[in-house]
Amino acid sequence: MSDLTYSLFPGCSLHSTGLEYGLSSRAVFEHIGLKLVDITDWNCCGASSAHALDHTLALALPARNLALAQSSKRDLVTPCAACYSRMKGADRALRTDPAARAELESLVGFKYTGDVAIRPLLGVLYEDYGPEQIRSQVVQPLKDLKVVTYYGCLLVRPPEIAEFDDPDDPKIMAHLLRAIGAEVMPWSSATDCCGGGLSLSRSDVVKKLVGQLAERALEAGAMAVVTACPLCQVNLEMRQTNTHVPVFYFTELIGLAFGLPDAHKWFGKHLIDPRPVLQQAGLAN
Repeated sequence: MSDLTYSLFPGCSLHSTGLEYGLSSRAVFEHIGLKLVDITDWNCCGASSAHALDHTLALALPARNLALAQSSKRDLVTPCAACYSRMKGADRALRTDPAARAELESLVGFKYTGDVAIRPLLGVLYEDYGPEQIRSQVVQPLKDLKVVTYYGCLLVRPPEIAEFDDPDDPKIMAHLLRAIGAEVMPWSSATDCCGGGLSLSRSDVVKKLVGQLAERALEAGAMAVVTACPLCQVNLEMRQTNTHVPVFYFTELIGLAFGLPDAHKWFGKHLIDPRPVLQQAGLAN
């Protein structure tokens, strides 16, 4: 077991549409001895509209959260891919653009030190705990569950900002899922856009994108999609029309494999009930 402690930026989704992601993430981290401490007085990072409205605001919103996290001297963990992208973008501007740095420091009222590492929750589990230790905690292998991994646009791209995994063929999530016994099916759509940013304004476009992803997942032989992004998760479930493919958070499946007592409570919060798929795989009554 580890005694590592991280600052957590929960973001807006983990308190609303992605509640099951927040619950499962905290439960998994607590189980393996990694501690998540919410940064105090955090604010929305601006995803996914601020950058389309005001460039300075789009940097200032995540910069304020960086300022709050900086005093902790701990890595800042972001479960949401969109939040991660906004945080990393602001950090890059602060790190590489002196004029932007001076403006943001003035607006936010802090002195940037660059001491805070911004990391996706997926990366922390893989890099600081690892597949082998995760495998050692499994009490219920997910051996009959066939899935595809879905990263979406923002967790690995653009690579100069994300600096995480392979932007063309990411593999970290698959390593973790194989460690808990799931069968990860090969497919080529792990980083295709689901249209999340257009979910309300252009639902016609989004339904087409989501429909294609769901159909490709089924063609790959998957029973479900697994993601690390709450915006992608709700969009993929909400905008399916001709299919019924459940979309898990990777932490939900890890918690299930660990035999955590609250795991089955999370699944009832989905728009597409994943429990029939779990029953098919012999993982639920």
